[in-house]
Amino acid sequence: MTNTANIAKGLEGVLFTETKLTFINGAEGILTHLGIPIQEWAEKSSFEELSLALLDGELPTAEELARFDADLKANRAVPQQLLDVIAAMPRGIHPMQALRTAASYLGLLDPQAEDTSEEGRRAISIRLIAQFATIIAAINRAQEGQDIIAPRMDLTHAGNFLYMLTGKEPTGEQARLFDIALVLHADHGMNASTFTAIATASTLSDMYSCMTSAIGALKGPLHGGANEAVMDMLDEVGTPEQAEAYITKKLDNKEKIMGVGHRVYKYFDPRSRVLRDYAEHVANKEGKSNYYQILETIEKIVVDRMGAKGIYPNVDFYSGTVYSDLGIKKEYFTPIFALARVSGWCASVIEYTRDNRLLRPDALYTGKTDQHYVPLKDRA
Repeated sequence: MTNTANIAKGLEGVLFTETKLTFINGAEGILTHLGIPIQEWAEKSSFEELSLALLDGELPTAEELARFDADLKANRAVPQQLLDVIAAMPRGIHPMQALRTAASYLGLLDPQAEDTSEEGRRAISIRLIAQFATIIAAINRAQEGQDIIAPRMDLTHAGNFLYMLTGKEPTGEQARLFDIALVLHADHGMNASTFTAIATASTLSDMYSCMTSAIGALKGPLHGGANEAVMDMLDEVGTPEQAEAYITKKLDNKEKIMGVGHRVYKYFDPRSRVLRDYAEHVANKEGKSNYYQILETIEKIVVDRMGAKGIYPNVDFYSGTVYSDLGIKKEYFTPIFALARVSGWCASVIEYTRDNRLLRPDALYTGKTDQHYVPLKDRA
């Protein structure tokens, strides 16, 4: 039997649906949401506004945004049963394990969980966007043996998360910096976790199953864990003076450099350019310039040696230093990715299921043919 079908490894270049949410031109380093460049979203908007724009596919009015913000705030609290589960989780587990379990358990407590109508999915999406922040902060507090902090209604989504995480109200600059980081991570086309959420949704499964599936995909180090690995690399380098020798040796040995290269971008990831500026600002202001100086050196050498091959820093390259300067431990970098990306996951599920078709790809069979069953007693 001969099959001459072309196999797209990793589904690269395969189109399976249409979207009006996010456009990426990897060759030129362009990322837009609803046609608006990511740089403008980061500079002029907020995570709340981008989340609503993605859910509805258009820029909201001031009244619509105010109503959405009020809905998010009203849904920040999570059921006490879930907090009890989080408090009882084993110590020392990775927070992505905890988030995966918490998201699934949250679905058990929502009487509307099985509503897969567009209106039902949208209502659940609002709760998920609001409650992911509360859940992740609660996981951190519980794992540290600290009391879980209830959300406040007078803070922004970003500011409230930092407050629940640390117990201290962040400065306006800290809250805005974290808000920008959430904006940059809110959606990014058909990445592995978004595709996984859509694949689950295509079976007409519920939103909580879709989000749990997406969390499982994001948990992998080839997707959501890269910014944590960047911080490990910086600690391994040690000082700015050692950066050049370290990275040169890595490149000479053809070893992978964390936070460098991207499946889509063959030029600078535009999100990395935004974060680089903020990382530099924070480093200079707080006197924490070591990490930034190491990254600056690594970037220069990588671009000089690998730029011609389309290998440049991606969003993970600088995001970890920004989170670190906000007092966030590296184990929580990937959950924070989920805290932002839940907006894109929900929006993509809603968009896809408007004209749903069950995802059911084929695989090229390369096994034996014309075989027959051999009784167990006759097998060698």
